[in-house]
Amino acid sequence: MVPSLRLILSAIAVLVVVTLSVGAVPTKSRFNWAKTKYVYAFGDSYTFVQGTKGHANFSFIGDAFDFAFTPQELLENKIIPKNTSSDGSSWTEPLTGCYAGKPSDCFPHQLWNFAFAGADIDKTLLPLHHNFTVDLVDEVKQWVAYASNVIPHPAAETLVAWWIGINDTGDTLHNTTLDFKAFWETEMQSLFGAVQNAYTHNLRGTYLFINVPPLERSPGHIGAPDAALYKQNIIDYNSALAAHVASFAHAHPDVTVLAFDAHAWFGQILDNAAHYGFKNITGFCECTDSSFFWYNTGHPTEHVHRLLAQAIDAELVQASR
Repeated sequence: MVPSLRLILSAIAVLVVVTLSVGAVPTKSRFNWAKTKYVYAFGDSYTFVQGTKGHANFSFIGDAFDFAFTPQELLENKIIPKNTSSDGSSWTEPLTGCYAGKPSDCFPHQLWNFAFAGADIDKTLLPLHHNFTVDLVDEVKQWVAYASNVIPHPAAETLVAWWIGINDTGDTLHNTTLDFKAFWETEMQSLFGAVQNAYTHNLRGTYLFINVPPLERSPGHIGAPDAALYKQNIIDYNSALAAHVASFAHAHPDVTVLAFDAHAWFGQILDNAAHYGFKNITGFCECTDSSFFWYNTGHPTEHVHRLLAQAIDAELVQASR
């Protein structure tokens, strides 16, 4: 693998474009962000948007007890604006320009967001946060069963975003008997099993993988006795993720594989907070004060989400050249 790294200084964002030298490979459509019409998202509370047919404060559509939906229910479902973990827009909304209403009415990008707040990767590995929670493995199963034949996803016009691991690294923190590195490897098997499930059902085009931010710097963990362990666990999780992203790219040369380093981006923003208008990066405010980095003990504000969307957008534009 020969990765191409680009650092966009104005946004302080790192996007790795995974390219590989191989023999005869399937034809891969060249990624073009401007021509990308469909954006799919899988993940947790950092990614989810609220839908009129979703579980309140948790999802765009359905939950573990209301897993199925009809084509009409999906196509008529509407995004409810400013109803996310930031109490504003999540990064997927400013990235796509899809803030409210039916995703099919959005321009220039339709946002089909199957992320579920509180999701871990796999409920067989970690307990669900709530009995109605949909883990990432099941987010993909839900898409396969009820959406894959309803919403278009032509490879040349499709971007699929994967951002998971935030809850996984937090939920395991107090397990004193866990071999963390071995566990992250087990989690990667489940995660990329889900990714493969999406691929097998023709959700292809371009895949964007995002890693875990330095959440030991969130208000709920600053100064805590386990902060150093949390920091290391996130680093190790991200290393396992990077290795599997590269392996997936090698095995699927017909897919353009991108990786956004949210860990580095969050760190740079926190280290240069004043430059971005932040006056408080250690406390939190469940309010609309954009001078706070954190909305609550573990989630960033809408201001952060908008900056993140700008950073990812800039990288996607660069990757299109």
